[in-house]
Amino acid sequence: MLKNTENVYGLITIIFHWLMAISIFSLFGLGLYMVELTYYDAWYKGSLDLHKNIGMTLFVALMLRIVWRAVNITPKSADESASTIEVKAAHYAHLALYGLMAILMFSGYLISTADGRAIDVFGLISIPALPISFANQEDIVGNIHEILAWTLILLSAGHALAALKHHFINKNNTLVRMLKVLPIKSLNITTKELI
Repeated sequence: MLKNTENVYGLITIIFHWLMAISIFSLFGLGLYMVELTYYDAWYKGSLDLHKNIGMTLFVALMLRIVWRAVNITPKSADESASTIEVKAAHYAHLALYGLMAILMFSGYLISTADGRAIDVFGLISIPALPISFANQEDIVGNIHEILAWTLILLSAGHALAALKHHFINKNNTLVRMLKVLPIKSLNITTKELI
């Protein structure tokens, strides 16, 4: 099942979700590691290039994910007891995650192209810099990038905690349907059924 239905997420949505989640947390970890390196460290340029390459690839994946979300049905809430406010809050939290990711990745692009040079993505494509820049662009946008990265990680952690709350406290399939591609017939799915 590639597409979403009213009750479950399809394979494409699940792949987008987990690949982006893993990539974002990996980039965050790499970013924390990179800022501790000096120019003379052996891995300084390599870690920077890897961070930029994955970030640009992730930006393309995000754009594809947004298009996929726009043309695909969004499953209804798995929590039948959820209030309208809870459903709306979850919707806006998802939109905030998308917005934060887009702005974070664009800020990374502005940092990387502050000197006017293009970004070479895995030797396959060159993404040119904008024709304009501003004084201290790398430093100013770098600070914004760091704040956005921490904000995204905290919001993502809240998202994960909410999924765990739905699974263990509310006992519905909110978490399970993002882990399991097969149709789910019951809301009373246990962790054993994931294996």
